[in-house]
Amino acid sequence: MTQVPPVLFVHGIRTSATMWRRQLAGLAEYGLPGLAIDLPGHGSRMAEPFTVEGALAAIDEGVAALGGRVVLVGLSLGGYYAIEYSARNPGKVAGLVAAGCCAIPGGWPLDVYRGLARLIRRLPDHGLWLHTTLVRVLLPKEGAADTLVDGVPLNVMDAGLGATGTLRPLEGLSRYPGQIWLVNGAFDQFRLHERRFLAACRSGRLVIVPRASHLVSLAQPERFGAVLRGILTEISADEPRTIVDPVE
Repeated sequence: MTQVPPVLFVHGIRTSATMWRRQLAGLAEYGLPGLAIDLPGHGSRMAEPFTVEGALAAIDEGVAALGGRVVLVGLSLGGYYAIEYSARNPGKVAGLVAAGCCAIPGGWPLDVYRGLARLIRRLPDHGLWLHTTLVRVLLPKEGAADTLVDGVPLNVMDAGLGATGTLRPLEGLSRYPGQIWLVNGAFDQFRLHERRFLAACRSGRLVIVPRASHLVSLAQPERFGAVLRGILTEISADEPRTIVDPVE
């Protein structure tokens, strides 16, 4: 028997909880509990405005649904809010996995990103065709399907980026006392400040996934799943939940 904490997944911008379907299925094969949530402005909460406090409240609802203490896994946008949630609620986070979010969300890069998003928003379809085409070109077929199945939140970019620009992830990492894994694809454009992010952690580790892009869990789901299972193995001994390995 192995003691394993539940896992809570937080998605990236313009995606939803469905992007984690392969990872949830992988955990289920080992009898591991997991849950993926929707942030405001996405998926089942697409009608809600995106705010920092709303995003953190959505994560807190997921933590409560899993019993009050989780391994928190966030990708891109979800990674920044997973960091902030862990800093504010360290007792509720058994371990933090922040993927695809090792760039400081501020300054001219954020301004350029927001400006591009606003231009795309002015297209006749608000960028739907461009977004879906890029997803289907850049991701494996199943990963693209998981990303798009719950709809594309076309109106969330500006609010989501603006809110995220108020976060201070380096400070958040330094405030969280538990173990942190920074997981990046080898070809991720958001690796810009990964060494600074790693240095900010009290107990941190950097994991680079070969041949993976920014959306690392979708681009290389098997490799990401293996990384996550290794992380769970490392932190499982101190957790109260018990599960059995799957029967061969």
